[in-house]
Amino acid sequence: MPRFSALLIALLLAAVPAWADAVTELTWSELMPADATPPAPPPTVHDLSQLADALAAETGPGMVQQSPAAPVVKALDGKAVKLPGYIVPLNVTEEGRVVEFLLVPYFGACIHVPPPPSNQIVHVTSELGVLLDALYQPFWVEGPLKVEASSSEIAEAGYRMAADKIYAYEAPEG
Repeated sequence: MPRFSALLIALLLAAVPAWADAVTELTWSELMPADATPPAPPPTVHDLSQLADALAAETGPGMVQQSPAAPVVKALDGKAVKLPGYIVPLNVTEEGRVVEFLLVPYFGACIHVPPPPSNQIVHVTSELGVLLDALYQPFWVEGPLKVEASSSEIAEAGYRMAADKIYAYEAPEG
């Protein structure tokens, strides 16, 4: 019986690194400290006569970010995470692949409406990237999350990630 116990302990110890490397699925609200003020919802345009003004603003000066230095969750630093969101391109290869981007919680953030708070933006780099023409859909992005500020011409981000995986988001059934 002692041999069996020793074998069982050895197997459990070997499995610990696999548990430690498990990917945690996050929601955007988990990127904000519990005591932080939630971000204001993005403005909506119900009057289509205002659409031309919104589109013209895209070619004008950048929109003002809601909270460029919002508080972050330091406990997430170094965690392997999976987060759904939309891609705002920062760097596109000659082949049309987005290899550096901002991951944001809703479509049009940083483009059609002002950028969300920095704790709702992840600055992502990826070796393979995502095809530029696929950016109208949401994606899952997986990788180690760093609690580290990042600045771009578009917005300030409170987190960084070197993506291990990027794939199309599919909503859970039910």
